[in-house]
Amino acid sequence: MLSKLFEESSGSRKAIFIAVGIGATTLLGYAAYRCVKKHLDSLPPKQWRRVGEVTDLNIYPIKSCGSIRVKQIDCSLIGPRIQLLRDRIFMVIQSDGSFITGRTYPTLVLVQPRFDEKYETMTLSAPGMLDISIDVQRLFALEPVKASVWGQTVPAVDCGEEVARWLSRFLLSEDFGLRLVFYPYEYSSREVREKNKIFVNLTKTDSGALHDSTSFMLLTEASIADVNSRLEKPVTAVQYRPNIVVKGPAAYEEDNWKWIKIGETIYRNIKPCTRCIFINVDPETGIPSTNSEPLKTLKKYRRRSYLGDNPVLGMQMGVKKQGIVRVGEPVFVGC
Repeated sequence: MLSKLFEESSGSRKAIFIAVGIGATTLLGYAAYRCVKKHLDSLPPKQWRRVGEVTDLNIYPIKSCGSIRVKQIDCSLIGPRIQLLRDRIFMVIQSDGSFITGRTYPTLVLVQPRFDEKYETMTLSAPGMLDISIDVQRLFALEPVKASVWGQTVPAVDCGEEVARWLSRFLLSEDFGLRLVFYPYEYSSREVREKNKIFVNLTKTDSGALHDSTSFMLLTEASIADVNSRLEKPVTAVQYRPNIVVKGPAAYEEDNWKWIKIGETIYRNIKPCTRCIFINVDPETGIPSTNSEPLKTLKKYRRRSYLGDNPVLGMQMGVKKQGIVRVGEPVFVGC
């Protein structure tokens, strides 16, 4: 009797051990599969298909201010650049170090930067103001202070009293209150924002200099045209502030791209570009539309349940292989 019970107990233990072994092997196999899949997903594809060509390139040196149209860009980890002309490398801050944008200060878009031929000096223009110039090269020798982008601390070099007074007078009609700061590094210093951690492919490296989410934004002409077909008053591409504009693909085709190749540069589609009230500001006048367009129309058909009330238009990318991109170059996506 005892031996029989012992045999049954031994058999049960064996069954348990086998079941545990199978379970552990399954879990290890699944973990290995996930690890391999993640690694493979991080690799650019071997084959590409052509979808269009680049028609416009823009760099926005100062966050929320005017753009500079260029014929080519050097695609670096912190964003588009031509030597010291770089994307979102400057921003306007308040006395507490927090940044301001065109959402609450729409006339920021009327501050128009331009660079000299050597890309060493930036000159600012604005309605009713005398031009003011900044020696960008000199800023690298100054000690950074602390500023804030969406609650995240960033190192930033103060650009001085003269331009601080210039901006305060134009935007506030005061002699003080605002300052201009400059991001001095070649890499991103911010972690991924908490709200963006749902995008598994977004890393700290993709966060750019002083960008909201990523260092590059692409938009297609067909997507812009489709939105315009629904508006009483069409808007231009620059109202959506893309770095790269592409013609050829159908409207919103870029939503589903995973990998993008232009010249030798390779990008990863990181996340859809969410849109806010800033796109209602006319870049020519600095005046928000009275009918909340084009944001109101986009909300009717371009919202995503996991992104709340903000509609999407265009895609935000991280650069995975750096290179030069030129107007007129073909655009390829991974097959």
